[in-house]
Amino acid sequence: MNDSIKDKLICLAGEYETAAFLEGDPSWFMHQVAGDADREAMAFLAQSVSYGSRAQFLPRIQWMLERSQGHPDAWVRGGGFEADLKGDGRECFYRLYTCATMRDFLRAYSQLMNEHGSLKQYVGARAEKDAEKAIGAICSWFASHGSRGVIPADTASACKRLCMFLRWMVRSGSPVDLGLWADIIDRRSLIMPLDTHVLRQAVGLGLLSSRTASMSAAIRLTRALAQIFPDDPLKGDFALFGYGVSAEPAGRPRLIAEQ
Repeated sequence: MNDSIKDKLICLAGEYETAAFLEGDPSWFMHQVAGDADREAMAFLAQSVSYGSRAQFLPRIQWMLERSQGHPDAWVRGGGFEADLKGDGRECFYRLYTCATMRDFLRAYSQLMNEHGSLKQYVGARAEKDAEKAIGAICSWFASHGSRGVIPADTASACKRLCMFLRWMVRSGSPVDLGLWADIIDRRSLIMPLDTHVLRQAVGLGLLSSRTASMSAAIRLTRALAQIFPDDPLKGDFALFGYGVSAEPAGRPRLIAEQ
């Protein structure tokens, strides 16, 4: 990697990691509620449908925010979603997710909350400060508690949305990320949220040679970014986002349907 690419990415990271980034991004929703419990819950709900076109999935996150009346922790924990997702379950909630799919996801999430106190407490007891172990623990819970499709069954895929969620939860001192889990996961262990768009950017910059969005590719990209941002490799997420915006006249790049 030459110095000009490093300098460009450092500059882009500083330019795009600002409060303005929140506009039109799923991370905006976790800033619309108050208190750590509701922010954590809102972030986890937001990541669950953050794939495909923003124009399509942002309204579904808004629906969950409104149905929870700004208290997503209580909405999930208390089962308020059951009445809001009533019917025979075959109705479409969002793309491949039926209402039954979302009910199963939220039931598993509710059970986790009620048994372990919170997602943070569950993950903190299992992650050993490591993001990959945290992702594995989350995947394991949902796979073993009747939820399929929303959370990946394991860490074979890039787990893009969970990596994004952990960035939100772990990185502190950011106008975008919350840092609520900074004490349970080392931000240096965070893994780059990798979809086909980011993959294309990384290959074009010479940061990655793989053309498949897998967990191993995401880890290799993270290691490449750690050469630029050694104490905070996911600052590179903002850099690659900025590079994508500058490379695409249409503006903010569309999220791709990757788990």
